[in-house]
Amino acid sequence: MVDTVHEAVTTLAQQSTDPAARGIAALSARLSYAFMCLTLCWGVLTATGWVRSVTGRKALRSGHLTLATLALSFGCLHALGFLYLTVNPFSLAYITVPFMPGTLARHTFGIVGLELMLAIALTTCVQRWTSYRRWLWLHRLAYPAVALTALHAFFGAIANGHLATLWLAGITLLVPPVTLALLRFLPPRTLERIGLVEEQVA
Repeated sequence: MVDTVHEAVTTLAQQSTDPAARGIAALSARLSYAFMCLTLCWGVLTATGWVRSVTGRKALRSGHLTLATLALSFGCLHALGFLYLTVNPFSLAYITVPFMPGTLARHTFGIVGLELMLAIALTTCVQRWTSYRRWLWLHRLAYPAVALTALHAFFGAIANGHLATLWLAGITLLVPPVTLALLRFLPPRTLERIGLVEEQVA
């Protein structure tokens, strides 16, 4: 009980003395979340070729890369914003090492999710020097990374008292990537049956 009251008082103190830093961190988190959802959607559409008739594969890949860069940029800005709090700022080790003693679970979710995404981005840069199978295995870690980051956003909204105002937008943005990710791994016959892809003529 005492710990809960202490955390609530600390949170209120931080919010009242760090409006600029917290505002930047909150805005960058929301933008990163939105671009992350769009990146996953665009990535599935690129990998499957479901919208290849609308635009070329090169344009699809460029769009996916642009959205991913924006998601990572705002995600890093969100994390770095906590270094500049005037009351109880986070240390660089706290925002980069996920399983340090005293790290809150919601922060661990965010750190692991962001670092997985950064690792995926780095392996994309060196794709030509690694096997396609290994690159694809690493790239598919984006799915658990998005899940961890969504958990981070959900529990963060609860902790900051914003869930009541943000839950609808958060779920609305999350439904398309989750749906596309599930469809991505369905057997082709099932996709043909529900009319998402055309039946292959022998």
